[in-house]
Amino acid sequence: MGETARVSAVVWTAAGSLLAWLWLLLGQGFFWRTDVRLPRRREPDVWPPVCVVVPARDEAAVLPEALPSLLGQDYPGRAEVFLVDDGSTDGTGGLARELARRHGGLPLTVVSPGEPPAGWTGKLWAVRHGIALARARGPEYLLLTDADIAHGPDSLRELVAAAGSGGFDVVSQMARLRVESLWERFVVPAFVYFFAQLYPFRRIGRRGTRTAAAAGGCVLLRADAAVRARIPDAIRHAVIDDVALARAVKSAGGRVWLGLADRVDSVRPYPRLHDLWRMVSRSAYAQLRHNPLLLAGTVAGLALVYLVPPAALAAGVAAGSTAAAVAGGLAWLIMAGTYVPMLRYYRQPWWQAPLLPFTAFLYLLMTVDSAMQHYRGRGAAWKGRTYARPEAVADEG
Repeated sequence: MGETARVSAVVWTAAGSLLAWLWLLLGQGFFWRTDVRLPRRREPDVWPPVCVVVPARDEAAVLPEALPSLLGQDYPGRAEVFLVDDGSTDGTGGLARELARRHGGLPLTVVSPGEPPAGWTGKLWAVRHGIALARARGPEYLLLTDADIAHGPDSLRELVAAAGSGGFDVVSQMARLRVESLWERFVVPAFVYFFAQLYPFRRIGRRGTRTAAAAGGCVLLRADAAVRARIPDAIRHAVIDDVALARAVKSAGGRVWLGLADRVDSVRPYPRLHDLWRMVSRSAYAQLRHNPLLLAGTVAGLALVYLVPPAALAAGVAAGSTAAAVAGGLAWLIMAGTYVPMLRYYRQPWWQAPLLPFTAFLYLLMTVDSAMQHYRGRGAAWKGRTYARPEAVADEG
């Protein structure tokens, strides 16, 4: 009787996981597809002025590869770059000036904002300083991009053309992250896959939907939309500032678009698991609004969706339960199948797809660790600067 009950529990759990995957496959905005790229666009008759704002803190290692790509933009209109050196100790500001002298291109202004006042998290204080300087130039658009992002030479003109043609207030591209080390290959594609699952790209750009998100490495923002949404002051407490920015713009009546990039790449390396762990755990619990119930639900959900299928298959084979084995196997097959497009986007072999449960288990542990750091009073952190827990919570409530 006890054995029968255990097998029945496995069957029902596996069936629940399979139903979850059928819903994710068909009902979650086709999140697994990777064909959401810059929408159709036409070049404007007159190219609007653009200011590029680059917050930078201790970025000397990546700046030589990223900054020249911005300075070398082939943009027909007026454009200039503001790099905000946010308290760097590695000579970031001086290196930026030297790169501008060496490579030429768009005008570069390097400024330092000083230490942020209480209540400002992450890079947003630097962004605020850069936007304030940029507004004096009267730009129609602001490109907010990170110091580790390398842009193709036509990146800016393509973003502006897409925004103007589609009537978007935000056009953001998810930069292609680096996948060279062993851990990058296993963790990075899954990171983007999970992000798309939370924020299906197709829903973000659709009128009348509440889904809003952006990718902080590459955000083209209409200047008047930033004023209406009070960016960045309205999101100054946000740990996940790119998603908060998109939500603020959409709440103010703006239109937002997000998709995958073709020639916008992050050059920042994450050679060790520890580096990737820090990247995820820095903001994972903030994503859950520092809510223990949401944490418990997320852990249970990750286990049901990603860990149950292989476990049910193994348990079904061991116990001779065809129903458990079939349900678990089908769920695992759908999971792997939806992951293949992202692996192809990152030029990784298809055989990594069945290993997604292992990567999901790592993300589960990273999420739990993020919560533990929060309750130990470490708060959120950005480039060595830590923020107290109450400040991190304020924007998320």
